[in-house]
Amino acid sequence: MSVRFDIADHVARVTIDRPERMNAVDAATDAELNRVWSDIEARDNIRCVILTGAGDRAFSAGADMKAANGLSGLEYWGAANPDGFGGIALRQSLTVPVIARVNGLALGGGFEMVLGADIVIASTNARFGLPEARVGRLPLDGGMVVLQRLIPRNIAAGLMMTGRMLSAEDAARFGLVNAVVSPDRLDAEVDAWVADILSCAPLSVAAIKDTIRSTAHLNPQEARDLRRPALIAALTSEDSVEGVTAFREKRAPVWRGR
Repeated sequence: MSVRFDIADHVARVTIDRPERMNAVDAATDAELNRVWSDIEARDNIRCVILTGAGDRAFSAGADMKAANGLSGLEYWGAANPDGFGGIALRQSLTVPVIARVNGLALGGGFEMVLGADIVIASTNARFGLPEARVGRLPLDGGMVVLQRLIPRNIAAGLMMTGRMLSAEDAARFGLVNAVVSPDRLDAEVDAWVADILSCAPLSVAAIKDTIRSTAHLNPQEARDLRRPALIAALTSEDSVEGVTAFREKRAPVWRGR
């Protein structure tokens, strides 16, 4: 199987398992990734997702050029997945936070999948790039429209117009990466972020993600006043009462997700 999918203690781990191809995504892998995301959305026992690549060389090198389907660039664009590369780069329906564990190169679609995550933890040997223009193509599956919204416009333009790569340290400096650690500390750092997410009320986390994803085009006043269903669900939940009660009683809250 080209994608490993495991769930334990409310945490899903999605691993692209093609290290011999630098975790490049072929048609079968793409289909499996889309199936996994749909499976995650259908479950109520997952509170966080970790997305990564197998091995220590690459998170993902993007589309597997050796397994290309022969579509022209225009045909590829016309048939594009509305959820973006790997079913995650532009996905709006996933309510739980996604952590990208970037263990190496994240190029092309691999970088686009990183852009679809909510939190990015990278090792010092990680590199990010959108080199599509070097082969006469475009970063159509999220990169061209998302990157400029997450980092300064000229930095995004420079990366895409030259095919240059961005170091993990520079990605953190531009606000794209939350933490950069040595490869031997990568798992511990990811685990620490997961633990902090799990310490928060799941409906509150879902409402925060929903608001961030759905109101970026609005001014702050409009965004604050928008009555999103996820926001209402969090504010009227049992957990909203439990959190305050636990604080007053000086104990850890017991979240029920309702």
